[in-house]
Amino acid sequence: MVKELEIEFRNLLTQDEYIRLIDAFHIKEDDYFEQTNYYLDTAEFGLKERQSALRIRKLETQFQLTLKTPESRGLMETTQILGADQATAILNGANIPVGPVRDSLKEIGINHEALQLFGSLKTIRAEKEYKKGLLVFDKNFYGTISDFDLEYEVADYDKGKEIFAKLLNDYQIPNQPAENKVARFYNHVYRNND
Repeated sequence: MVKELEIEFRNLLTQDEYIRLIDAFHIKEDDYFEQTNYYLDTAEFGLKERQSALRIRKLETQFQLTLKTPESRGLMETTQILGADQATAILNGANIPVGPVRDSLKEIGINHEALQLFGSLKTIRAEKEYKKGLLVFDKNFYGTISDFDLEYEVADYDKGKEIFAKLLNDYQIPNQPAENKVARFYNHVYRNND
């Protein structure tokens, strides 16, 4: 799918809360997989100014180029699959290839030729189906830190919000909404380097 509305709720976790949840949901070692996000923006942070983000995600067997732009509820994700050679070329400064991501960048006023790599964030992830949604258990590594978060991806905003709040309450986890990963990455890596 090229365009998809992403509705998700996210909460930061302590290491103890993370361990409690993976035990409660019977997450096993072979449930985990690794992914790395490489973040791109203009030198003036044009995407960030538009509350948008562009990443190349390296998965085990493919690379995905995804542009996230804000909607009234959630984010619109525009994704296209890249070959390893295309992903490597972009990370080394080549232009975004012709396709839906480049078209969407133009629509929001971003010159694809001005994009550059700002860094990466690695995630060790496990996923479980939960009440018509997807629970995502993440341990993230970026800059000089690591953190933990729980995400709940749903199709219905109101029901998802209610289910996620109840889950946090049931496991006595304080409601600590987390910024998305790209925001946490920028805030840690670039705010600490000002």
